[in-house]
Amino acid sequence: MAKAYIGIGSNLGNRHANCTEAVELLRKNTIDVTRQSAMHETKPWGVVKQPAFINMAVEIETDLTPLRLLSILKKIETAMGREDTFRWGPRIIDLDILLYDDLLVNEPGLVIPHPFMHERDFVLKPLSEIAPEKVHPLLKKTILQLMENRGKN
Repeated sequence: MAKAYIGIGSNLGNRHANCTEAVELLRKNTIDVTRQSAMHETKPWGVVKQPAFINMAVEIETDLTPLRLLSILKKIETAMGREDTFRWGPRIIDLDILLYDDLLVNEPGLVIPHPFMHERDFVLKPLSEIAPEKVHPLLKKTILQLMENRGKN
């Protein structure tokens, strides 16, 4: 079984309920959610003129390939009512594969580790709650070290 980390975010509707529903839908899709962070209200990143987000992270164990996992995440987003708007725009739910074991993946539509995770407090803060000692496979720093480095910028 692989261990992966999923970032979850919502800034439309009942943001807390959306995140909770996403976790439940992961479980209903036979994805074993082994740990989850608290929910954090965060400022938008990229496009700042939009509602604040609720963000969290979950650790999962799965036998799905990264591409199959991505497919399920996209189906969950669609089932929850996510509509395509514009890059970094508002969304009812956003599910991103942050890390998948120590794999490096660079395929159309899927890059692991998530290419911006080390730049985003809204990813690092919840991830540091559940996997502080996990080492970023490219940057060779723990999630906690990446979080601490963000505070120095």
